[in-house]
Amino acid sequence: MRLLLLTLCCALSFSSASLFAQDRDIKNVVVFQQEGRFAGWPANFGIWSWGDEILVGFTDGVYLKNPTGGHDVSRDEPSITRQARSLDGGETWTVEEKNWLHDQEKMHELTEAIDFSNPEVALNLKGDKIYYSKDKGKSWAGPYQLPTFGRPDLLSRTDYIIEGPKQVTAFTTATKQNGKEGQPLCMRTNDGGLTWKLVGWIMEEPAQDYGYAIMPATVSLNENSYLSIIRRGGRIDGKKQWWLETFLSPDKGMSWYELKDETINNAGNPATLTRLDDNRLAMVYGFRRAPYGIRAKISEDNGQSWGREMILRGDSASWDIGYPRTVKRPDGKLVSIYYYHTEGQAFRFIGCTIWDPENAWY
Repeated sequence: MRLLLLTLCCALSFSSASLFAQDRDIKNVVVFQQEGRFAGWPANFGIWSWGDEILVGFTDGVYLKNPTGGHDVSRDEPSITRQARSLDGGETWTVEEKNWLHDQEKMHELTEAIDFSNPEVALNLKGDKIYYSKDKGKSWAGPYQLPTFGRPDLLSRTDYIIEGPKQVTAFTTATKQNGKEGQPLCMRTNDGGLTWKLVGWIMEEPAQDYGYAIMPATVSLNENSYLSIIRRGGRIDGKKQWWLETFLSPDKGMSWYELKDETINNAGNPATLTRLDDNRLAMVYGFRRAPYGIRAKISEDNGQSWGREMILRGDSASWDIGYPRTVKRPDGKLVSIYYYHTEGQAFRFIGCTIWDPENAWY
């Protein structure tokens, strides 16, 4: 009898493990890693895709342990911006040798409208500048100056929606009136990028002493509505805290209100939003509280509520990770890219998780 029970338990364990493995349809690959280098912050630059062709930007700096507990990158040696490209849906990657356009700081004047109907067009917003490509990021034009809408500066990262041959709506951040970060906003061009107008502020200006709202990640819900996840920081009950908040605009970006049911206390990391083939939404974010890693949630009601949290990766060695960006492959799988490091690995690498939102439960 004992032998029979033991055999039955082993069979059940094997069966459960097999089902569990099938449910965890997740694959991790490396985009870029190099000993002694700190590769980081894909969300600062952007991600673009054309079918199975994916392009992502990131920082490549010199690794240096920070004795104060901050980012382990040297501030005394130059960091460069690089871009990596995959032609097979994120399975393999090539880091392109030519340094990216961000190394060119001379401002240019845009005199001809950008044709946003070009399927190979890509835009990159960086600070108070914008760049564009007509050939899937193989070459870039710019930088061109963006308006700051009465604020000392813009703190843009790439987040935009193409809405016509000459119309793009972008979601970015301006400094607060005192010059500190930041307050998110919605802006739009109707003339191919020649001019940009402020459409609306996404939320009220955060507290002047300490508080910020930055790095929107936005999707269109219909022809009139947007949903945006904002990275927040501020004081709650006198203590500094960091979280994610969700905002909805029902009127093409002019006014916004917070969806208060979903606040994610991830200790300081931006999110990324992606529309799935069945119209659900996928949100991915770095998690800077132990156990550190990359997590995701799915919404079936346009962001009004979110399902249980999925741990895409939970093997990070520290909080200094994340800044994800996600695109959808033609087969429905998602490709999430972020910076990361694991136990015993001091330097940071750019990682990629390919996952099926149907079978990624943890």
